[in-house]
Amino acid sequence: MSESPATRFGFVAVLGAPNAGKSTLMNKIVGAKVSIVSPKVQTTRARVLGIAIRGQTQIVFVDTPGIFEPKRRLDRAMVEAAWKGAADADIIALVVDSERGYDANTRRIVEAEALPAGGALLILNKIDRIARTRLLILADEINASGKIRDTFMISALDGDGVDDLAQYFADNVPEGPWMFPEDQISDMPMRMMAAEAVREQLFLQLHQELPYALTVETEAWETLKDGSHKVSAVIIIERDSQKGMVLGKGGSRIKAVGEAARFELEKMFGDRIHLFLHVKVRRDWKDRAEHYSVMGLDFPKG
Repeated sequence: MSESPATRFGFVAVLGAPNAGKSTLMNKIVGAKVSIVSPKVQTTRARVLGIAIRGQTQIVFVDTPGIFEPKRRLDRAMVEAAWKGAADADIIALVVDSERGYDANTRRIVEAEALPAGGALLILNKIDRIARTRLLILADEINASGKIRDTFMISALDGDGVDDLAQYFADNVPEGPWMFPEDQISDMPMRMMAAEAVREQLFLQLHQELPYALTVETEAWETLKDGSHKVSAVIIIERDSQKGMVLGKGGSRIKAVGEAARFELEKMFGDRIHLFLHVKVRRDWKDRAEHYSVMGLDFPKG
């Protein structure tokens, strides 16, 4: 009798500068949206697990906040979360926006002591946006650091090269039993998924710096007799003057945010969602530990 093929299980930490395409890549391989996406940088704030199955292999992707030069407490918490997500990973995947090139944030990651020699898989993303000759020069430049074990060139948005990359992950994580049920795609609690869906829409629909001045928390989640869910979430802002921008004329903005977020949540859960949003002003929310805990971040001292 032939033996059944051994199962494999491992963690892949997805690192990169802000807006390099980390969340888009993870969502593409997982096959569902488990991490929010927007064109704005620093959309992801905490580490998010996305779980994919490929053959006999279960791969857990750790989507991390973009690494950049932190200036504020929240910035420091996000960067610390990114490096913490990479600490115990079986594979470190460094995603680089090919169009942006070897910028200061990417260089900071490559030169960090926490990134071991030969320890990272280089993933050049958005390859459809630059010439092949520039792409090869960029790959050589980053590989010269001595920190890269292999290189892939992909477009996470349209899927070009992603299948080969996913197979590489499946072949290179260790043998071992799966740690999550076969039908689970994330470890994120439903309450946090609801808050993130709302925050994604705020990033997409608001402009300039306002999305960075707010956070979203789910206050209540109730499953009703018909199987639908009643969800109440609060949008926390820093100043009274921001309230009108979030609400919009006659409440039009918050209504549009709520409708779009509800649509996304119903796709995620396959159930009807009744979503209720309201706004609170909390001027010092970025300096209060309880809000970091809700986001899944450690609270930096000082």
